Amino acid sequence: MIKLDNLRRRFPGQDKDALKGATFSVRDGEFVVIGGANGSGKSVLMHLIASLDKPTSGIVSCTDAEGRPARVGLVFQDADAQILGDTPLEDVSVGPKNLGFSRTEAAAIARGALARAGLEGKEGFPARSLSGGEKRRLAVAGILALDAPIIILDEPYANLDWPGVAQVNGIIRQLKNEGRTVIVLTHELEKVLALADRLMVLYQGEIVWDGEPREGLRSAPLEKWGIRNPLASYSGVQDLLWESGV
Repeated sequence: MIKLDNLRRRFPGQDKDALKGATFSVRDGEFVVIGGANGSGKSVLMHLIASLDKPTSGIVSCTDAEGRPARVGLVFQDADAQILGDTPLEDVSVGPKNLGFSRTEAAAIARGALARAGLEGKEGFPARSLSGGEKRRLAVAGILALDAPIIILDEPYANLDWPGVAQVNGIIRQLKNEGRTVIVLTHELEKVLALADRLMVLYQGEIVWDGEPREGLRSAPLEKWGIRNPLASYSGVQDLLWESGV
């Protein structure tokens, strides 16, 4: 479970908070989309949840079902920045090795994670030659190899064509079916919201919406907060699009 209590972040030399008193919880196995325009505070929030940065004030905790500290896996917007090995197998083996597994054990774990991420058969390919969607699958495989119960994806659809979007959504569905807690940070709601359990919106560092996704599309002033409502002009086909998962 993720719990935030009045979490605030102000960077040195700034006179405004980048994150303003965020208070919410995310239950185990929940899939949450956090929408927001560029500069709204999404990445700031992600870094605080993953303990990559420290809050100015407030509390954040990530625990498993037994109340123990839970590992948080991140998929950054720039998938290339997460590639640490020449091949997918080498790349995904890095995490298990750092956890103390032998080279043989790490390779076995990596092969299993790559298969689960839909990259079986590409273990020896040049990692940087993969498509954009495959590189994000590779990043997810690295997280699966670490057995992280909480996974955060930052703008996972950036620079992807629709086949790439479908690849990313396929792995998100799999993570959700495995009972992992998934958070997607994006301004492209049309590509993922139909899969989500919950929609939150950040605007100028403040959480301005937290509720059911369908209701968010129907009544939240998304355009006011700098987010395009993909179905606002198509109310007649909204339910058909929603049910089809487009």
